[in-house]
Amino acid sequence: MDPNFGLAIAAILFVTALGALVVWAFKTFVTGRPSAHGFLRPRDKRLGVVETAPVDSRRKLLLVRRDDVEHLLIVGGPVDMVIETGIKGRPHLEPPLEDVIIAKSETRPAPDFSKN
Repeated sequence: MDPNFGLAIAAILFVTALGALVVWAFKTFVTGRPSAHGFLRPRDKRLGVVETAPVDSRRKLLLVRRDDVEHLLIVGGPVDMVIETGIKGRPHLEPPLEDVIIAKSETRPAPDFSKN
């Protein structure tokens, strides 16, 4: 195999990667829109499934959160339905007001269960 052939393939791959990097940088910095996966400016997620619970073999309940409002849905049957809407979501956790102090205690020996 000719060593120049391998060098040509490496050069083509390098130029292709460099071109892709330039296109990505142009889209990100010039247009002001982050890439699809939000590499530079991650977006806050506004929508998410908080909890699921099975109802029977086909249907399940979903608690879906959008912003700070939760909605209860039943899905999987012949018709998907909104059971309850406008449920106030849990508030975001606030940082503690004071330092948290964890008390130390003496270690206790393990119980001996061999005694009858």
